[in-house]
Amino acid sequence: MLELHDITLTTPQRELIRGLSAKVAGGEVLSLMGASGSGKSSLLAFVCGALPDGLHGTGSVLLDGRDITRLGTLQRRVGILFQDDLLFPHMSVLDNLLFALPAGARAARVAQAEQALAQAGLGGLGPRAPHTLSGGQRARVSVLRALLARVIPYPIRFRLALFGARLMRPLAFLVPDARLKAMLAMAPKVIPPVSRNDDPQVFAPEGPQRMRVALMTGCAQKALNTDINDATIRLLRRLGCEVVVAKGAGCCGALTHHMGKEALAHGSAAANIRAWMVEKRQHGLDAIVINTSGCGTTIKDYGHMFRTDPVLAADAGVVAGLAKDVSEVLVTLGLPEGAAKGLRIAYHAACSLQHGQQIKTAPKDLLKRVGFEVVEPADSHLCCGSAGTYNLLQPKISQELQARKVATLEAKAPDVISAGNIGCMMQIGAATGIPVVHTVELLDWATGGPRPKALDA
Repeated sequence: MLELHDITLTTPQRELIRGLSAKVAGGEVLSLMGASGSGKSSLLAFVCGALPDGLHGTGSVLLDGRDITRLGTLQRRVGILFQDDLLFPHMSVLDNLLFALPAGARAARVAQAEQALAQAGLGGLGPRAPHTLSGGQRARVSVLRALLARVIPYPIRFRLALFGARLMRPLAFLVPDARLKAMLAMAPKVIPPVSRNDDPQVFAPEGPQRMRVALMTGCAQKALNTDINDATIRLLRRLGCEVVVAKGAGCCGALTHHMGKEALAHGSAAANIRAWMVEKRQHGLDAIVINTSGCGTTIKDYGHMFRTDPVLAADAGVVAGLAKDVSEVLVTLGLPEGAAKGLRIAYHAACSLQHGQQIKTAPKDLLKRVGFEVVEPADSHLCCGSAGTYNLLQPKISQELQARKVATLEAKAPDVISAGNIGCMMQIGAATGIPVVHTVELLDWATGGPRPKALDA
């Protein structure tokens, strides 16, 4: 078994893949993992042939030859474990990706793929499975994707949708579409009240000020779990940070960016850039703190997203440079060493944190420092199946990934499962009776904050 991490693949035009990991055995790629924005879709755009139903499909990967040699050969049969928002397994990967693009962009995507293959000396894309979707099927999927893009990034709309899903959940057996069933199942049993800590304001530090930071409060997290931001603010203030929730900042744009809705994603990102740069210019910022790793991966990529924007390119680069996962900031500030807590914590490493941001040890080191016993599951580099909207658009495969992840976590017999991403927390929590708590909540508790509510649920 060969395990490869932090793979970088390039074409002559641009960087194609960043931070992917793969497991290879017997000439086959057994798993392909990478965070949002790492290039899974770009890689899959070069996979030829139709994928059969089931978790493991096959196809030939054709990539530029300069860096693909790190995987062995230029062409191989692959088993795609993480299919990055594939909609229809009876269609080819390329056709699935093209289906998700605006009509005007499809020809350009095919031309780009053909050009890269030709420059690599690998020939063309070859025949692809024909579209077999009816107009009604295509319309339903388009409506579903549009609905997700127009609801989840907006906390009030999402909160209302969650209340509606709770009311409809007893009737889920009447819903024929698995994706709609997954949406109903997503609603938590308890929807927390709005936290006024998420409103634009400034929180003074406790004691001498060491840093001034902006907190990214997010969108879905504000509806699903308000305790995370509350704990983050308490902990940062305790360590000497002035914490600002900037007026005008909101969704990072990750969810819509995943679905190829570039205008919506860039609109959200641009609003954040403007809001944080006002704070930066008027009062100064040492960091932009993010406690949802999926958001952090995207915000750290703002510089790349806006690199050709004549107005925002420079500011986007500044914001990307200021963006820090909360664990990075806590390492800089330093946590007091704590006595043993007598709790065994199974740490789940979110793909967006360990692969996308390359943050692998900081959360575990922080938990150990304050007195928790920390264990890791087998195959900790593999996904839990949440992956943005993947658990909603591909529920069958997502549930298989979820079951495997929960089994490996429970095998460690932990008292608590810890994670740094709300999507992972919801995904894992839905399939286990073990409390799932954000890492920052445990650190807050260990340094003087309240006991996390999830421990007593």
